[in-house]
Amino acid sequence: MPLVLIVLLFAVMYFMMIRPQQKRRREAQAMQSSLGPGDEIVTIGGLHATVVSVDDDVVTVEISPGVHARFARPAIARVLTQNSVEEPEPEPEVPVSDEPVSPVVETRKND
Repeated sequence: MPLVLIVLLFAVMYFMMIRPQQKRRREAQAMQSSLGPGDEIVTIGGLHATVVSVDDDVVTVEISPGVHARFARPAIARVLTQNSVEEPEPEPEVPVSDEPVSPVVETRKND
């Protein structure tokens, strides 16, 4: 009976403490690996900045215009907005008719 209680205690600790912590760590790693130039981020110190470039373990951010700082990837707490590269919308096609269009416009005066 005491052995069952010990196993039950470890199972409860696993599902209440260890598993949620692993999930948060995986989410943080996924967020940090998806960083790209133009993303607005917040560091663990509360600094708001825009990502300029991303290297292996270092993220260069712009704190204010012309002021760049380097941070370790794990120092990024969250991404406020991600810069998604949007494809330009295609221009609408102009219907082409077989008849030639005259450049002369007729105007008539009413006398």
